[in-house]
Amino acid sequence: MKSGSFFNFFMNKKGEIFSLTIKHLQLSVLAVIIAILIGIPIGILISKKKKLAPPIIGLANVLQAIPSLALMGFLIPFFGIGEVPAIIMVCLYSLLPIIKNTYTGLININPATIEAGQAMGMTEGQLLRMVQLPLALPIIMAGVRISAVTAVGLMTMSAFIGAGGLGSYIYTGVQTVNTNMILAGAIPSCILALIMDFVIGRIEKMVEPKNKKNKLKKRSMAIVSAILVGIILIPLFTSAFSKGDRIVVGSKNYTENKLLANMFAILLEEKTDIKVERKFDLAGTDVVFKAINKGEVDIYPEYTGTALVSILKKDIITDPSEAYKLTKNEFKEKYNLEMLKPLGFNNTYTLAVRKEDAEKYNLNTFSDLSKISNQMVLGATYEFIGRDDGLIGLSKKYGMNFKDIKGMDSGLRYTAIDSKKTDVTDAFSTDGLLVAFDLKVLKDDKKFFPPYEAVPVVRADTLKKYPEVKPLLDSLGGVLDDDTMRQLNYQCDKLGKDPDKVARNFLKSKGLI
Repeated sequence: MKSGSFFNFFMNKKGEIFSLTIKHLQLSVLAVIIAILIGIPIGILISKKKKLAPPIIGLANVLQAIPSLALMGFLIPFFGIGEVPAIIMVCLYSLLPIIKNTYTGLININPATIEAGQAMGMTEGQLLRMVQLPLALPIIMAGVRISAVTAVGLMTMSAFIGAGGLGSYIYTGVQTVNTNMILAGAIPSCILALIMDFVIGRIEKMVEPKNKKNKLKKRSMAIVSAILVGIILIPLFTSAFSKGDRIVVGSKNYTENKLLANMFAILLEEKTDIKVERKFDLAGTDVVFKAINKGEVDIYPEYTGTALVSILKKDIITDPSEAYKLTKNEFKEKYNLEMLKPLGFNNTYTLAVRKEDAEKYNLNTFSDLSKISNQMVLGATYEFIGRDDGLIGLSKKYGMNFKDIKGMDSGLRYTAIDSKKTDVTDAFSTDGLLVAFDLKVLKDDKKFFPPYEAVPVVRADTLKKYPEVKPLLDSLGGVLDDDTMRQLNYQCDKLGKDPDKVARNFLKSKGLI
């Protein structure tokens, strides 16, 4: 990657990067403030009642040990997607250093100092406010400093649940093997962490008990800090509590789904007066389906095979029309969701290998691969590995027994096979990266995979409230085929074009906008 190419990318995207940076800062600051409001009182409590210290600090340690993705997955059923679970997740991770440092700072104060205050007739409250907290404050601030810096890094995970921030650039860059995009998210995130560390470090020095000269500085710093926090957080609260008619369009965390979701959103924006909000890059089928069931998403693109096997837990049906009819009826009956007209292409699962290996072993079909699978390393997405309509069922159908199986992110699996870390990868038949990495797509000769026709899924109450939505989205029915979708994906994944612009240009070419 050339530095000039990154500079050009950054300048072209500077407005969007700045917006994501501010959102990232808002979320991180709010999470840390809440952690301070919870952590310091808990630290004070356990310094007074020392028997509570081991279980409370132990619980904070356990929270710290839970993987962030697992914790977000646990929070989604209770708090849905978006900013709230992201803030709660980062807040929980921020508690440990604040609680421990508050506790440590208070219990290590010289007992003679406490006795002197008591001898002067101070109450417990006065001792705490006037003696203990001022003396412990530098240590407490060190804990806050650790939490704040950690929060900035952790908040990149919020992209998985539609909270926004710089993580959306990092994750999209990983998926599309776009180094410029990864750096455009990672560099501002690092700078934010350094700024947070510097600012809190300055505050930490100013609260050290020295002399009266610091009083004015402390007051000035407190005023400036309050103003800055207000500037950062007021817009966040305003957006969180603002109400009004809107439709939320969601998408899963890969290019094609975002392209389709952009088509839905653009159609609604161009053809109606409805306010449209985008919640893209949600972490897979489970997250986006929970979101639409909770009413946090109104529309998203789904695939009939995924709906059939992963959501409805039905047996595989190979007939496309039968699979569509069954999923449409069951979505309506069980979830009150409407499945609209198929978009026209079938993005089925497949397996791909390097062309040199295909020639070496004469690989054309899944059956060919099964014969030498014990010599091959499979690099696949975690979702594919764990699905009945993925590796589990595929291994049974074809008798595949790979030498090793490596689970990884969807973008990394292409990097892995290209660098010969793996030999086989799962893929979608319309993936643009299949073209970009010049891979050989193998044929599912026993027809294991069900049809994966792309369809808009919409909440029934949304269609009732906005009846104009159905005919608009139905106008997309049948307008896409496999080759067209593959080329649209290629424009984003390889050529680095914005999915919104690619989707908009396609709709214009079809006369839909």
